[in-house]
Amino acid sequence: MSLEVVNVDEYELLAKAKMSKMAFDYFARGSEDQVSLRENREAFSRIRLRPRILVDVSNIDVATSVMGFKISMPIMVAPTAHHKLAHPEGELATARAASAADTLMILSSSANCSMEEVAATGPGVRFFQLYVYKDRNITITLVRRAEQFGFKAIVLTVDTPRLGRREADIKNRFKLPSHLVYKNLEGLMNLEQMDKSSHSELASWADSHFDRSLNWKDVEWLQSITHLPVLVKGILTAEDASLALQAGVKGIIVSNHGARQLDHVPATISVLEEVVYAVRGRVPVFLDGGIRRGSDVFKALALGASGVFVGRPVPYALAVDGEAGATKVLQMLRDEFELTMALIGVRSVKEIRRQHVLTEQDSMKLALISKL
Repeated sequence: MSLEVVNVDEYELLAKAKMSKMAFDYFARGSEDQVSLRENREAFSRIRLRPRILVDVSNIDVATSVMGFKISMPIMVAPTAHHKLAHPEGELATARAASAADTLMILSSSANCSMEEVAATGPGVRFFQLYVYKDRNITITLVRRAEQFGFKAIVLTVDTPRLGRREADIKNRFKLPSHLVYKNLEGLMNLEQMDKSSHSELASWADSHFDRSLNWKDVEWLQSITHLPVLVKGILTAEDASLALQAGVKGIIVSNHGARQLDHVPATISVLEEVVYAVRGRVPVFLDGGIRRGSDVFKALALGASGVFVGRPVPYALAVDGEAGATKVLQMLRDEFELTMALIGVRSVKEIRRQHVLTEQDSMKLALISKL
């Protein structure tokens, strides 16, 4: 494309002009009044940075390790479904972009490209995102395929016993174009089993297949059927973080599903520290939701995250410029993160500390102390 894109948000504006309204709204909108969708971004803007000066930052190292795998930066690709709504190559382009950036990608179980096809794009560290379906044999089959095709972990989404009320999809009567399918689920379930009369196709499909009885015992069951580490995605409270540890999970992703499930829940960055405190370093804690700047990445790491996952910006960039767009999004965030580190006065990810940020709670405490 000829127009120079200089930040992640510009891809969203360009994607809106290029995509169909149904496809753009599917990626862009949240549930109900979209309060949490706005808060995911706005909460980052209320956190201030505390730079230290006169530090030699001539050499900056943004590399890190996630679940024992070395990657170039703590910025990774979140699981989002239906990338072929954005670009004909879909998740194949995303996988190549993540590999080029030397970072980790989580493939959605609702992808339009299968895990076999993604694995065939070449080397890369990839996790597989999983729902537990009413038919547990489907879940077992997906786990076995993830193991077979080199995926390094299972990411269990735990905040979706039912699909949130996504009113844009209802108004648009969302349905996949006839040439697109849930590629990982072909041959495993009846993909036509849905009520087309009153819901979006997506909501009807989820109602037909998602297991509403999912509970902590099922998390333990999932771990019993695989040698891969299991992470849970969708934790927002210290209480659930503690239960996740008791269930034996190997990692936690603080997530509100891109604000697409229950509206009026907190922004993920607002509850990150609560979860980190409950975990106390026993497993890594990650975050998704609202990451649009390298400074957002820095703030999350300062509050205890081991890394962040980027969701919507990837399909936006795919829609505008395919694999090159997805690659550029990751590079822009990396460059901004490195610049933030330099201007804060830290030279490696390990040097990022809690004292480098000032939250609203910190400001309130300082105000109270000043009155004493």
